[in-house]
Amino acid sequence: MSIMNLKAGQTAVITGAGSGFGLELARLGASKGLNLVIADVQQDALDAAKAELTGLGAKVVALRGDVSRAADVEALATACQENFGVPHLVINNAGVAHGGLIWEHTTSDWEWVLGVNLWGVIHGVRVFTPLMLAAARKDPAWQGHIVNVASMAGLLNSPNMGAYNVSKHAVVSLTETLYQDLALVTDQVHASVLCPYFVPTGIHQSHRNRPAELRSGGKPTPSQMIAQAMSTKAVTSGRVSATDVAQLVFNAVEQNHFYVYSHPQALGMVQTRLEDVVQARNPTDPFAGKPELGESLRKALREAMG
Repeated sequence: MSIMNLKAGQTAVITGAGSGFGLELARLGASKGLNLVIADVQQDALDAAKAELTGLGAKVVALRGDVSRAADVEALATACQENFGVPHLVINNAGVAHGGLIWEHTTSDWEWVLGVNLWGVIHGVRVFTPLMLAAARKDPAWQGHIVNVASMAGLLNSPNMGAYNVSKHAVVSLTETLYQDLALVTDQVHASVLCPYFVPTGIHQSHRNRPAELRSGGKPTPSQMIAQAMSTKAVTSGRVSATDVAQLVFNAVEQNHFYVYSHPQALGMVQTRLEDVVQARNPTDPFAGKPELGESLRKALREAMG
């Protein structure tokens, strides 16, 4: 297993770098002397991040962009190459959250969530992997790593979070396949998937950056309002910080670990789900460990639906 040493002068590309995991990853990159190419859809947050990171001594290129758009990710790659060359580290981090009963998601809901969470990663992999492979072919000592940010929702299926679950399961599948495909053609470029649980990042407020053309015209349904309230409570009460998770990611890159977990204790639920699959039994109640929470959700939804 090859070990990658992240060191001053190397370059990292980080999407969704204006807040949350992205900003903490960029701060850690700056502390290591990495050149940073950062992107975010929110201009003021991006400007603030660039100013802070530059103040920390990092060389920073910041580009406002929507990762769901191929042209924006391609522009990010062009800016990276023009300023620093091929990146050694690419972190496809940008993500949004949206909940509610799965049949109540509108077409716009699906397009927004899958556009950012899945297509953003697809574009990042499609655009940057060939560049990294070309750099590796030119220099036998060159190493690169791609990190895709999924979620524990990519390994579990919490109710009332359908579009988000679907997008994150797809990211896990994409990244596992990327890992295997890279192993077929190179020993110099690797991949990891980050599956965080509830960490205070601001993702519960991601609707603030939802494009106008993908906003649902109607009022949120009761199930969507319930999902929003539960998500806000869970995310804001998280005890593992985004700073902690950023360090876990850099450790995984340097040690070539594929799965990165913020809350390993949640893997018991993953094991139960996989046993359901292998034994062909009906899905286990996700609230088996917290029946009062499940009962509260069932009661709220049934009352809301009349």
